[in-house]
Amino acid sequence: MRIGDVLHAKPSHDVVTIGPDAGVRELVAKLAEHNVGALIVSSDGSTLEGIVSERDVVRHLHSDGTVVNNTVAAIMTAVVETCDEDTHVDELMKIMTQRRIRHVPVVHDGRLVGIISIGDVVKHRIDQLEFERDQLDSYVHQI
Repeated sequence: MRIGDVLHAKPSHDVVTIGPDAGVRELVAKLAEHNVGALIVSSDGSTLEGIVSERDVVRHLHSDGTVVNNTVAAIMTAVVETCDEDTHVDELMKIMTQRRIRHVPVVHDGRLVGIISIGDVVKHRIDQLEFERDQLDSYVHQI
């Protein structure tokens, strides 16, 4: 199964973005408003400049209590692991586990087309296992 299939199965295809010059207070508000753990940093909503997560806020808060007075650019991750729609789900799961990341932007021809979270991957895997179980159950009860 490919990442494109997982993207298409998501209830919403919207990717929430925030500009690099936005404040961390605005970031925290957007994370809460959209009930997400990370936002794509983008000035125009389609190019990828970075990613910023709840973890970034917490880690900076630990070392600098005034982090809420900073900009997103000051705490974001600028070198971002990405994938494309043709990436195999198992390959992305391995990358997410090895790099200890929970959100991966999906990019096609240099443009942001989606975001995959660890929750999306887990849901996909559970759905796949349930389908296989149902097929086996059906097969066993036919005999």
